[in-house]
Amino acid sequence: MSTYVYAITTASHPGLPRGMGGVGEPARPVRVLTAGGLAAVVSDAPEGLRPKRRDLLAHQAVLSEAGEAGCVLPMRFGSVAPDDDTVTGVLTERAEHYRERLRALAGRVEYNVKASHDEEAVLHRVMAENPEIRSLAEANRRSGGGGYQDKLRLGELVAAAVQAREADDAREIVHALEPYAAAVSDGPPSTGWLVNASFLVDREAAEEFVTAVEQARTDLPHLELRVNGPLPPYSFVEPGPAEPASTTAGADTGAE
Repeated sequence: MSTYVYAITTASHPGLPRGMGGVGEPARPVRVLTAGGLAAVVSDAPEGLRPKRRDLLAHQAVLSEAGEAGCVLPMRFGSVAPDDDTVTGVLTERAEHYRERLRALAGRVEYNVKASHDEEAVLHRVMAENPEIRSLAEANRRSGGGGYQDKLRLGELVAAAVQAREADDAREIVHALEPYAAAVSDGPPSTGWLVNASFLVDREAAEEFVTAVEQARTDLPHLELRVNGPLPPYSFVEPGPAEPASTTAGADTGAE
């Protein structure tokens, strides 16, 4: 049977969960595999696993239990290895790498920040910043809307200006938040978001990071920011002894 992997930590971790329920229906018992001075928190993998709410929450609950007493390397939802031997083999082969990651992530959490434009607000800003767009828009207005070519030209200018503003705003957001993080990881491009970035933040600096996000909201009112966290540092763990499925590790927390 395939092996579902929740997290990797040290074999001496004092809070390794055993016997609690994990993913699946019925819930598969959680167990611990050890090798190379490390431990993998695992269970049997149910067939046909999908990112249903019940299983997403079960995955998160195991991570919370495992991380309560110390640092763990969280695996993303859907990480499945062929069998237990594959897991212990990778733990042995990559023991030094995992120990380095555990040291680097100790006492740190992840905040994911996504940003998009408020369409009306960014159009106002683009108009205010671009005299050519303002002039052409006013000329079209005076002529009753303008001809086809005038409308086309205006649309092209606005689209180009918004695209340039997206790139500038993306850099500005990361620049504003970077000083409060130990590392930054760019997430995959996502339709509708001009920024999708994860920040590795010391737990003790979490309040400062959230304050910096609020300041960015004030400074960039034409943007909509969504912050999810604190989360386990998924984006700062290289793939473990399993290939993650094409799923999301958890639901948005909706921190505002």
